[in-house]
Amino acid sequence: MRRQSNLARSIARHLASAAFVTLLGASLGGCQTMSDVTGSLVARNSDPVPNDPQRALEVYGERYRKNPKNVDAALAYGQALRAAGQRAQACAVLEQATIANPGNRPLLAAYGRALADNGNSQAAFDVLGRAHSPDNPDWRILSVQGTTLDRMGRNEEARGYYASALRLAPDEPSVLSNLGLSYMLTKELPKAEETLRRAYASARADTRIRQNLALVVGLQGRFAEAEGIVKADLPPEEAAANVAYLRDMLSRKDGPKTASRAAPVVAKDD
Repeated sequence: MRRQSNLARSIARHLASAAFVTLLGASLGGCQTMSDVTGSLVARNSDPVPNDPQRALEVYGERYRKNPKNVDAALAYGQALRAAGQRAQACAVLEQATIANPGNRPLLAAYGRALADNGNSQAAFDVLGRAHSPDNPDWRILSVQGTTLDRMGRNEEARGYYASALRLAPDEPSVLSNLGLSYMLTKELPKAEETLRRAYASARADTRIRQNLALVVGLQGRFAEAEGIVKADLPPEEAAANVAYLRDMLSRKDGPKTASRAAPVVAKDD
């Protein structure tokens, strides 16, 4: 199917570009691809970022400027910058923090994630490798490393990282969703669907995983089924908006577009 081929190529192209973005919502506001798993990538005692990105920038930016070498301040400000779509600045802030605090693994993890946001896939992969160790691996970081490899076209290697993550966190829906999308990139759509259905069956699956599944089903030409998945258990207005977006995405000659503040189509981020 030509539409399917064009869409898959477009997704692969966007994965390889700086348009790979953070997850900031639970409704279908734009298309994304891989998961942003952040659960272990911030300090345990850092404050949650306020819902208002501008307010978060003000609060955490002021705190950071008072003590730019402070780990928690840098982590919180870096996360706020990422949430606001200021990816290059987030990289700069976290890079300086890692220089001031060499070997700090939460900082390395956050810096690697910011590099991935900014499209620096190889650098992100290398930094993330220093954020954990073979004798104490972190499944979240393994999953993000997998996404960086997928964006570099190293799909088989990426799946090895997802497999390692799943050994540590069996049936983790965010990792399964990334694995499913990896299969989608290589046009192995039945495998992608099977994997995403496993993710969606989890009690911890969220709306974003449902959108990933709907996309893969739609790519196989089962549009009515895809629409049913998209709007399941949603309020009518939100369901209609999501269906309209899915139809538009699947009908475009150049496939879905990524956006700096999009939510799904992607796996959960924590």
